[in-house]
Amino acid sequence: MEPRPRIDDLPLANGTVLRLSERTHVMGILNVTPDSFSDGGRFFDAEDALKQGIALAEDGADIIDIGGESTRPGAEPVDAGEEISRVVPVIEALRERIETPISVDSTKAEVAAAALDAGADIVNDVSAGRFDTEMVGLVAARAVPVVLMHMLGEPRTMQEVPAYDDVVEDVAAFLASRAAA
Repeated sequence: MEPRPRIDDLPLANGTVLRLSERTHVMGILNVTPDSFSDGGRFFDAEDALKQGIALAEDGADIIDIGGESTRPGAEPVDAGEEISRVVPVIEALRERIETPISVDSTKAEVAAAALDAGADIVNDVSAGRFDTEMVGLVAARAVPVVLMHMLGEPRTMQEVPAYDDVVEDVAAFLASRAAA
């Protein structure tokens, strides 16, 4: 597998540029869910989420990643409407108060589109575009950066039989194939 060209600068829709070659960037995670594995649902309330998003930005996060559906092992999915109702108000409120780039953590193109319309700059898809066939087309049409993640199965089943022949090679091949999509 040939290495992909290095990306030094990542232009965002809001006119800012992440200078990837300058340093490591930190993504602050903000889960607006009742069942998050990282915060136990502490930021499910929109006001609490807004305060936490501002605090993450003030503490130096380079990107604020907002998710409205838990991807913890065993998590049950939520529909797009519910996910939109969780993330869009927080994105809109944060966009009015901070300049920090915002990403939306979703596997659904409908949610990603609503989040981008609300002011998100980046799409973070834990399925790498596998769960919603429209996701790849959306990020291409909008020309927005996308974070492609790897997991076997789906959140509900991903821990059942995670088997690899060569984990590094298998994950690298998976991500290369999804990037080519």
